[in-house]
Amino acid sequence: MTKIVVANRGEIAIRVMKTAKKMGIKTVAVYSTADRNALHVKYADEAVCIGEAASSQSYLRGDKIIEVCKKLNADAVHPGYGFLSENSQFAELCENNNIIFIGPKSKAIEMMGNKLAAKDAVKEYDIPMVPGTENAITDIEEAKKIATQIGFPILIKAAAGGGGKGMRVVEKESDFTSQMDRAISEAINAFGDGSVFIEKYVTKPRHIEIQVMADSHGNIIYVFERECSIQRRHQKVVEEAPSSILTPELRKRMGDAAVKVARACDYLGAGTVEFLLDEQLNFYFLEMNTRLQVEHPITEMISGLDLVELQIRVARGEELPMKQEDLKINGHAMELRVYAEDSMNDFLPNVGFLSKYQLPEGEGIRVDNGIEEGMDVPIYYDPMLSKLVTYGKTREEAIELMIKAIDNYHIEGVATTLPFGKFVMEHEAFRSGDFDTGFVKSYYNPEKMKAQLDIEAEIAAMIALKQYLADKKILRLPN
Repeated sequence: MTKIVVANRGEIAIRVMKTAKKMGIKTVAVYSTADRNALHVKYADEAVCIGEAASSQSYLRGDKIIEVCKKLNADAVHPGYGFLSENSQFAELCENNNIIFIGPKSKAIEMMGNKLAAKDAVKEYDIPMVPGTENAITDIEEAKKIATQIGFPILIKAAAGGGGKGMRVVEKESDFTSQMDRAISEAINAFGDGSVFIEKYVTKPRHIEIQVMADSHGNIIYVFERECSIQRRHQKVVEEAPSSILTPELRKRMGDAAVKVARACDYLGAGTVEFLLDEQLNFYFLEMNTRLQVEHPITEMISGLDLVELQIRVARGEELPMKQEDLKINGHAMELRVYAEDSMNDFLPNVGFLSKYQLPEGEGIRVDNGIEEGMDVPIYYDPMLSKLVTYGKTREEAIELMIKAIDNYHIEGVATTLPFGKFVMEHEAFRSGDFDTGFVKSYYNPEKMKAQLDIEAEIAAMIALKQYLADKKILRLPN
C-alpha cells in the first residue's frame, strides 16, 4: 500500500493522513468547492476537487472517489466516519475495482447496518438484548398492540437508523400514534426507509461501547470500553475511557460479547459494539458501528495503540501484532466534541467566521483539529470543529486537565460546546460517576449557566481593571 485516498474532510481526514505519513504512505485529499482552502487539503500530498459544496455532490459521490483512485494510482480508500464509511455499496464498489476499502467487507457493513438484521445475526451467540420486536413494523395499530404487551415506556427506533434520527421515547399509550407517525416520517426523510421497530425503554441507562479490532487471520481483540452517556438529542458530546462504573469482571464479559458480535458477521478492521447498561449492571446489545468512531482517541490514549495504523495493517492482510492478554488500561482519558453549536440555545448549529481560534497546549492535552483562525465554518456539514482530549493518571486528573484545556481554548466568531463541556466536568453527578444518558435533561440549565458565565466575565473584568489601575499607579511613581 503506497497511496491512500482519504474520502472525508475536517479533523478525521487529517487524523488519518498523520498516521499514513508516519507509515510512509502518500495521501490524497478529496474536497468540495466549499473546502477549497480547508486544512485537510493543505495537509495531503495531493488533492482533488470532486464536486460542489453539498455532500450529495461531493463527499457522498463514491463513483467520483473511485475515479480519483484510478487516476492517481491509489491502492486504498480510508472513509473516516460519516459520509461513505458505513455504505456497503461503496465498499463493494471498491472491492469490484480492486481498491482496498480500509474497513470491513461490504457484507458485514450491510448486515450490521440494519439494526434488526444485526440482532438476528448475533442471536445464536447468546448475547443479551433489550426485549422488543424482531421484525420491522409500519402498521401503527399492530405496533400499538405490541407496545402494550412489552409495557410502557417504550422506544421506537428506525431499523436503518443512526445518530438519533427516527427515534422516539413513548411514555404512555395515548402518545403512541403521534410518536410512531413522527418516527416513520423522520426515518423516511433520513434514510429513505420508514421501517421501525420497538424496544422496551431502559430507564436511566448508561451507554457503553466496546472497541474491537479484527484481522483476516481469525484474530479478534477488544480494546476496552468507552463511556458515552453524556448526550444531547441521542448524540454524544462527552466521552471517557475507561468507564468509571465497570468492574474488571463486567469489562471482560462485555468485551467477550463484543468479540462474539464481530465474529457473527466475519468482521475485519476497527469496529465498535454498543451496549446499554441498566441500573443493575445488566448489559444489552444495541448495535455495531462498522467504522472508526469519532471518539477513538480516548481508547488510543489509555491503550497506547494507534487504531488507524492497525486499520491500515489489517486492511493490507497483516496479522494483529498483539493478543488480548497483551493489552492493559493505563490512566484515564476524556473527550469533548467541540461543535459550532450554541449550547445556550438547544445546541443549534452556529456557523460563521472564526475571528479567533487558539488551541490549548500542554502535556496530556490532545486536539484532533480540522480548522484554523480566519476560516468560515461551512453550513453544509457536521458542525464539529475539533475533538479536545485530555489524559491523566486518574479520572480526577483527566477532568481537571479538561477544565484547564477548555479555559485555554479561545474561539471567537461562533458559539461552541466548550461552556457545556466545562459544565459537565464541574458537575457533581459527573464527577461522582453517578450519571446516565438523561444527564442533560436532569441537570443542564442553560439560563443558570449563562448567568454564571456573566458573573465570571464580570469578575474577570474587575480583576483586569484593578490590575490596569495598579500598573498605571506604578508608572506614575517618580524615579
